[in-house]
Amino acid sequence: MTLEPGQVAPDFTATDQDGNTIRLSDLRGQRVALYFYPKDDTPGCTAQACNLRDHQEELTAQNIKVIGVSTDNEVAHKKFALKYDLPFPLLVDTEKKIVQDYGVWQEKKNYGKTYMGTVRTTFLIDENGLVDKIIKKVDTKEHAAQLL
Repeated sequence: MTLEPGQVAPDFTATDQDGNTIRLSDLRGQRVALYFYPKDDTPGCTAQACNLRDHQEELTAQNIKVIGVSTDNEVAHKKFALKYDLPFPLLVDTEKKIVQDYGVWQEKKNYGKTYMGTVRTTFLIDENGLVDKIIKKVDTKEHAAQLL
């Protein structure tokens, strides 16, 4: 599935690193930066998460709620969030449902090997649940600026 700006963002229900249930439909009325990243505690993913953490106040001031998604489990998310003091939920998608619904579970190549994985992508979803912007070329060190 390929999402485009203006389309309804696929709804989801998932748990975060603390076991809280989060539903996209419950977040109507605020903007959501739903960011998909490959793996907890890797260099690029850490840079991205810490950049969003460091600009949390500015994002909140713009009514943007940050939510991370990866296929890692709750234990990995919890360790990652605690290690870097991340103030936003990291959703558990071990079943790969959300990454598939958003079209970011794709074939990747690294060192000549081909495998399936999460393509780093961020969806900015508006107050009505519509996709407002899709960031495919994520600057991990300046991601908050891309959102603002």
